[in-house]
Amino acid sequence: MAQAPSLLPTLASDYQRIADAIAFLQDNYQQQPNLAALASHLNLSEPHMQRVFARWAGVSPKRFVQFLTKEHAKELLRQHNILDTSLALGLSGSSRLHDLMVTAEAITPGEFASGGHGLHMAYGYGATPFGQAMVASTPRGLCQLDFFDTDTDTERDAQWLALQQAWPEATLVRDDAQAQAWAARIFVPHLSTDNRPLHVLLKGSNFQLQVWQALLRIPAGQVLAYGDLAHAIGKPAAARAVGTAVASNRIGYLIPCHRVIRQSGHFHHYRWGPARKQAILARELAQAEADLQVL
Repeated sequence: MAQAPSLLPTLASDYQRIADAIAFLQDNYQQQPNLAALASHLNLSEPHMQRVFARWAGVSPKRFVQFLTKEHAKELLRQHNILDTSLALGLSGSSRLHDLMVTAEAITPGEFASGGHGLHMAYGYGATPFGQAMVASTPRGLCQLDFFDTDTDTERDAQWLALQQAWPEATLVRDDAQAQAWAARIFVPHLSTDNRPLHVLLKGSNFQLQVWQALLRIPAGQVLAYGDLAHAIGKPAAARAVGTAVASNRIGYLIPCHRVIRQSGHFHHYRWGPARKQAILARELAQAEADLQVL
């Protein structure tokens, strides 16, 4: 069996081709390019393209492309009415994210006011199935996961500066090995030897915390519209504020803001880029479909 540290760089490299494929499909949507055209654009043979998609997404390129369409997204939205959504998000406890449990804790008001004074935070950089990421954590849990596109000193410096601005009084220590260990637990849990629940440490206003907690209860492979999420937390007139809170999330993937889309089926408005949002959703949908076939 492949080991997580060696598999994640491969998946990160595959993601660059997936992102290129998504961009090509978006740019040429009117022409409805076939798989041969997609393979040619990626400079891959069709069999090689098939292998890349199977390794990264677990499905064929054709099925993956179907997951990316607005029509498919709108069908997912139609599967849930507001009442069902309210009931689902009202359940107690943490949601299931694949085979892992995610639990959340908010920092104390004193820690918030002090900018994280007294917190010891390890941060580092590692590979994920969605490109490179900076991961920051404290002994109490993960507090930041930021994806980035170009693994350069400039990009890393920008990520570090954002972390320092978010936690100006915390003690920051670089630890790439710990960051990659977190990435393994999150993205390839079946290869990780650490089966403890994933704990996240949240920093935000009471309203933001309410929205982020609700996001944790959206099952993998499902999506909501911003208005439905506002209804679900009992604030139907606050769809715009809900959207702002969703966009303020700094723990990518684990706090699944990617599962909230426009009612029209558009995937826009994502801190780490709409192509990455589409890739995350499509991969989740593929994994959810595979899980159903096993049952």
